[in-house]
Amino acid sequence: MRMVLLGPPGAGKGTQAQRIVSRFGILHLSTGDMLRAAAAAETCIGRKVKRMMASGALVPDQLVIAAIVERISQADAGRGFVLDGFPRTISQAVAFDDLLDTEGLVLDHVVELRADEEVLLDRILTRAREAMESGGAVRADDNRETLKVRLDAYNEQTAPLVEYYRTRDLLRSVDGLQPVDAVTFELFRAIGQG
Repeated sequence: MRMVLLGPPGAGKGTQAQRIVSRFGILHLSTGDMLRAAAAAETCIGRKVKRMMASGALVPDQLVIAAIVERISQADAGRGFVLDGFPRTISQAVAFDDLLDTEGLVLDHVVELRADEEVLLDRILTRAREAMESGGAVRADDNRETLKVRLDAYNEQTAPLVEYYRTRDLLRSVDGLQPVDAVTFELFRAIGQG
């Protein structure tokens, strides 16, 4: 199974991806995690990624696509994967479609987790506060200003993917603001696995 999860920052894509992985035994490929790992490694590229992410800017397509291509060509991706945070733009989606076609693969499902921006802001700020209170690490991008930049970038660049995948009859939409278990139930039902 090859799947893409769409939704604004904080909509629960990572949480739902983990549940999909548990149920189907496929890989969770989070571009955010891959890019955060590069930033933490402080490589030349990682430092560029770190600066972009801290400001809320999107990492350039060519860097993201190179990381995805490399990862899905590895043997452990043979059973499938769920992509969380990719594609982010129409150009990435087209490049990804071309890549899949070249490899003789198809995308099975695209699920959009819909969420109201004000609720997302509260969710992100709560996540940051709880991390601080528990002594955990607070993500550099978990603040009001950066989230606003990320939401604006999502609305301008990523939200158009909803229509892109709808026209290909791949898109299923789920209310991402329901309780986590309800979102999971609806997601599995939307892909014919509920």
